Amino acid sequence: MLDYSSEKRLAGAESTPVCGIDEAGRGPLCGPVVAAACILPEGLVIEGLDDSKKLTAAKREKLYDTITSSAVACCVAEADVSEIDSLNILEATLLAMRRAVDGLSVRPGCLLVDGNVFRGFSLPGRCVIGGDAICPSIAAASVLAKVTRDRLCLELDAAYPQYGIARNKGYGTADHIRALREYGPSPIHRKKFIRFLDS
Repeated sequence: MLDYSSEKRLAGAESTPVCGIDEAGRGPLCGPVVAAACILPEGLVIEGLDDSKKLTAAKREKLYDTITSSAVACCVAEADVSEIDSLNILEATLLAMRRAVDGLSVRPGCLLVDGNVFRGFSLPGRCVIGGDAICPSIAAASVLAKVTRDRLCLELDAAYPQYGIARNKGYGTADHIRALREYGPSPIHRKKFIRFLDS
């Protein structure tokens, strides 16, 4: 079970409250990239909380409700396809993360961002590689981001059923690529991610 020892060490004893930040949807061929920022009550133990990628969809949904009802503050934000295409996926992801932080109702003392890039934030913090596996607040953010994006994928699938987005979550599976070649790209596809269609 995740505890707060690593989180406290990384943030520093005086840097409270700690806000964990993570994203979902950097790799897919379509749809927005989603980021979440989450501040948990100090010492709160959420049973089963872990890196969202290690959890089943049902478990993530249950944890989503627990996190949103018990968090000191949380916010989910996104960068859309046009922003991904005009910037790049890294900059769009950072933009979504900054929007999530800006949307918090409580000002954090320290930001812990999952990954290896910390840039452009107005508050102090640091990046934590593999943070969703060691920091409860980052793990909570990862669940919020993943559940939100999966729900968005269901909406995208309803609007563009030919691509199977409910199943593939926008990733470049064989079926998704086959549909792209048959039907062509839709407005929700990231132009920079599907340049292989021109070859």
